[in-house]
Amino acid sequence: MEKRWKSVMVFIDTHIAVWLYNNSMEKFSSEGRNALEINDIFISPACALELEYLYEIGKINRRSGAILELLADLIGLGIDDISFAELVKSATNEKWTRDPFDRMIVAHAKKRGAILITADRVIKKNYKKTVL
Repeated sequence: MEKRWKSVMVFIDTHIAVWLYNNSMEKFSSEGRNALEINDIFISPACALELEYLYEIGKINRRSGAILELLADLIGLGIDDISFAELVKSATNEKWTRDPFDRMIVAHAKKRGAILITADRVIKKNYKKTVL
């Protein structure tokens, strides 16, 4: 049975931001599309930093700012404000990965009690409030 996410905070991870930027909606489940369509969508500032990192190493061809600006216009994407100290403190509890971006993105979603849209299997295994 498909879950219908209503009135919840929804975060997307970095991979999902790239998919949305590339208009790859076919990659989402109906549950994921539903979550995107009926909720306000946010990213962690860690996601913005990871996008820039991916640009710098040649994995994507647009800078973080360009991607986030387009997604803000297209889907109303917001960057959720959280203190860096609070984010790092929460991320220190995410010992299931060595990836600092994943640690911060998941910790941020947890702090907000948010659904996290992700294609990452390791994240899905370690954070139960995920959809694709």
